[in-house]
Amino acid sequence: MSNCLFCRIVAGDIPAKIAYEDEDVIAFHDINPQAPLHVLIIPRKHIASINDIQPEDAALVGKLFLAAKHIAMEAGYAENGYRVTMNCGADAGQTVFHIHLHLLAGRELGWPPG
Repeated sequence: MSNCLFCRIVAGDIPAKIAYEDEDVIAFHDINPQAPLHVLIIPRKHIASINDIQPEDAALVGKLFLAAKHIAMEAGYAENGYRVTMNCGADAGQTVFHIHLHLLAGRELGWPPG
């Protein structure tokens, strides 16, 4: 998807501060962080939204959460806690239509989030 911002990051066309990567997942620091640690975790495969996830994507989506766990542990936030969230659609705040987990940590996070 040449017009997808996150696909362009995956392709290396747009620089990003990489926090984690493997053959299926890439994670990078958000350019507008909402917490001391704010990382976006995406699949290398383009999937526009949660509504576009197919049964064959289940393992890939699970890998996003495993990456979040790894990043939080490496950054020292696993014990105190962290939040992962994924928005679906414009009304939920999704601005880039390539699924991505937001990993937030490093401060107390209020509830409800919206």
